Amino acid sequence: MTIDVRPADFADTRLSDFLAAYLDELAPTAPPESRHAFDFGALQQPSVRMFVAYDGDDIVGTGALSTIEPGHEELKSMRTAPTHRGKGIASLMLTHLLQDARSRDIARISLDTGSMDFFRPARALYAKSGFVTSEPYGRHVVDPNTVYMTLAL
Repeated sequence: MTIDVRPADFADTRLSDFLAAYLDELAPTAPPESRHAFDFGALQQPSVRMFVAYDGDDIVGTGALSTIEPGHEELKSMRTAPTHRGKGIASLMLTHLLQDARSRDIARISLDTGSMDFFRPARALYAKSGFVTSEPYGRHVVDPNTVYMTLAL
């Protein structure tokens, strides 16, 4: 398996399908006010840098960085295809995103993820990569369904 990470091609309908499946997968995990995932349109904003992981021609992962304020970005839309989970795709994508941020002199990356068991692997990945639990940031508020994390670069 050779994984290639490239900037998102929003004209690729497979990407919109992949991201719709992500939102569908998140829907039963928390009430709507606790789901902070960007929809397809929000990911196309100029303040977002979206990347896609491919195994051959197949989309197997996504990840994005969204500007909160100068020098501070938010990790968004991290997803690995269910058929590829446990194969290191998320680690590869996270490494790519952090390298991208460092190359642009970003000082801090923050994220939100669920507090439920479904999100335990994500929280473990982020903690292994140096993220620590934090207070809400930007537009976020305290929410028992959400864990906030941050990493100083």
